[in-house]
Amino acid sequence: MGTLAGVGYSVHRNPIEAGREAAQKALNALGAGKPDIVFVFGTVGYNQQLLIQSIREATANAPLSGCSAEGIITQGMADETNFGVAVMAISSSELQFHNVCVKDLGAGAGRAGERLAELIQPHASEACIACFLFADGLALNFDPFLTTFERALHCARPLPIFGGLAADNWTSQKTYQYHNDEVFSDGISCMLLSGQGAVAWGVNHGCVPVGTKRTVTRSRGNEIFEIDGGPALEVLKEYSGEDWTEQWNKTSLNLCLGFKTPEHLKQYYDEYLIRYMNRKNNQSGSVTIQSDVREGTDLWIVRRDKELIRSGLQTIADRIHEQTGGRKPMFVLHFECVGRGKVVFRESEKIELIRALQHKIGDDIPWLGFYGYGEIGPIRESNCLHNFTAVVTAVY
Repeated sequence: MGTLAGVGYSVHRNPIEAGREAAQKALNALGAGKPDIVFVFGTVGYNQQLLIQSIREATANAPLSGCSAEGIITQGMADETNFGVAVMAISSSELQFHNVCVKDLGAGAGRAGERLAELIQPHASEACIACFLFADGLALNFDPFLTTFERALHCARPLPIFGGLAADNWTSQKTYQYHNDEVFSDGISCMLLSGQGAVAWGVNHGCVPVGTKRTVTRSRGNEIFEIDGGPALEVLKEYSGEDWTEQWNKTSLNLCLGFKTPEHLKQYYDEYLIRYMNRKNNQSGSVTIQSDVREGTDLWIVRRDKELIRSGLQTIADRIHEQTGGRKPMFVLHFECVGRGKVVFRESEKIELIRALQHKIGDDIPWLGFYGYGEIGPIRESNCLHNFTAVVTAVY
């Protein structure tokens, strides 16, 4: 049989009808029996539990992993509305799928990493290809999570991690993770991929610095209190021209932080790793990012550049072609930042960009993705969190 994948989507406003329609389209495209795994990304206008319940019923309760999103992506389509759900169903005689979940990130990202490794360990082997993570984009601190996860997993080589951080409709109030019948927040949904296959991928952000080097002078974990000796929010106002306390969503989408890519990874990536500021504290003047930052770390304020985004997507396609040696991928999972969709491009421009990327990799390849609050993809063999970035993963 090999590996078969089918994708379907719906923009129906009723969660039961939307889930059923998207799942049935995916099953029709799959053309096989019960799928071995189902991926689901849905926006938050729906009753999330009814949505997942409907998909589970339509797919004969096949194992399910996924999360909420700001928007969904399939072949030729990118929809950023409150009512959109996309489903990928996969059946394979050569790949194995094991899905697990961890809840209560609030108890500590390090503990979550350790617990996830414990759940994956029974299925870990030399046949492991990749791990796909869908985590709460409002709760995850990636660095302590990754450190304990990789330490506890005891792999001879780093297990490549791909995925995205769950999002909502720009309110930054609550995101959702999906695992089989469960819908929860403050957690991680995970799928381990093993078997006879390989993964090719590309990562690109398309951002440029807008000022000179700055320095973090006071921080704790992933919270930055001071930059160059002043409150972080006050310093950032220099670049905004607006009051950050009143225009936070708008300004934090236009500007973000760039940190120097570690020396050992520079030859494989851009000069900067990008970080979105997902929270602020008006009283302390601090901003929070999704990874730890030490005092004394240099940073640059950066902004998105449309042309760099365009060329970067083509670079991603080139890298995937190079890695696959021209072999056709079985399916593609695509993780795109919320800051690279409708807030930057007109609808026609956005669709044109997505279609150009898909055309270069393959117009007929089953393709599923979402717009989220962060993207995960390795640079060389180092697993990294990204923001304002596209991560495209092709399984072949």
